[in-house]
Amino acid sequence: MTITTKPASAGRQAISAAVSGEGYRPGRRPGALAIVTVVMLVVFAWAAFVYAPEDLAQGPMQRIFYIHLPSAWVCFLAYGVTFCASIYYLARRDMRADALAAASAQVGTLCTTVVLATGMLWGHAIWGVYWTWEPRLTSFLVLWLMYLGYLAVRAYVPDPSRRARFSAVLGIVAAIDIPIIYLSVNWWRTLHPQQVIITKGGPQMPPGMIVALMIGLATFSLVYLYLTRLSLQVNALHTKLEEIED
Repeated sequence: MTITTKPASAGRQAISAAVSGEGYRPGRRPGALAIVTVVMLVVFAWAAFVYAPEDLAQGPMQRIFYIHLPSAWVCFLAYGVTFCASIYYLARRDMRADALAAASAQVGTLCTTVVLATGMLWGHAIWGVYWTWEPRLTSFLVLWLMYLGYLAVRAYVPDPSRRARFSAVLGIVAAIDIPIIYLSVNWWRTLHPQQVIITKGGPQMPPGMIVALMIGLATFSLVYLYLTRLSLQVNALHTKLEEIED
């Protein structure tokens, strides 16, 4: 019994340390995740700007697509994690779930900003305007504003329990906008391009573009994992500092 229970306990402690950020030491050498992420970023840059063929209609400006869409994917992934972690917190009152929800929301908000910025640049090149109040852009802006509100709640509510509870509710409500964003091009007439990856006839892109996009999705997913873990570690150090000051 002793042999079986100790490894299980050690495993739980390792998972807890990974989620909470415990064991972090400033100045420590980069870990495997950081190294792999950097390597993938180099591969992604080559794939997006060298390997992928140039679009005949849009020219070089189309290459912003390889940043725009993976950023949107990570945005949905991050807010999905925040949504699930928020539900878990409300059910179990586990502060580790609250910490994960907060860290994921921070990365998601960063990626949403990238989506909006690259979308505006791409839109100006193709449509001639930086912004238009079409359904997908507008719903994405609403999502960005809601998660800015989420981060504001976390920044200005001093009591940890109330902060976790309020932000969990907001994180759940804000996630309702995600399917609206995804389906907006099917529900309403919009200037935004239709879906070209998940279609009934398969991807509507040349193979080289698909390869570059897949590399981008994998790379940005690694960036999400790295930044979320880093955010967890920083937030854990901040919590410890607050405890020392109190």
